[in-house]
Amino acid sequence: MNLSAILKPEAVRVAGHLKSKKRVLQEIADIAAAAYGIKAAEAAEALQERETLGPTGVGNGVALPHARLPGLDEVVGVFLRLEKPVPFDAVDRKPVDIVFALFAPEDSGVEHLKALALVSRTLRDRAVLSKLRANDDPATLHAILTEAEASQAA
Repeated sequence: MNLSAILKPEAVRVAGHLKSKKRVLQEIADIAAAAYGIKAAEAAEALQERETLGPTGVGNGVALPHARLPGLDEVVGVFLRLEKPVPFDAVDRKPVDIVFALFAPEDSGVEHLKALALVSRTLRDRAVLSKLRANDDPATLHAILTEAEASQAA
């Protein structure tokens, strides 16, 4: 599994108008609908439900919201860089500006966990985070994410 397989270039965006976790999750659902044909309302609801189990803000300004959805055939991702950090109930209590969401099939089992581990590993790299925070172009952000993974594998 690699990031280029789960993250389409059109599922990478920069947003400056979002002010709350709920709006961020809705934006992710809307992007997933446009990029993968997922039902936005179903995706937003699943992400909200997952957040009630425990916040997905992992610290250092990063959140990894994720949900399982019926009808999906594979794990897919959405990447969002926020121009202004938003409160996300992160473990370090700091607001979030880097969000990588994953949607997995209901019965994905280990594939979902592998994807989550891959994204987490990639976004723990401080050099990658610096590059992501320094760029506003979605194509560049996609390249940074997919190249970071390739260099980690080498």
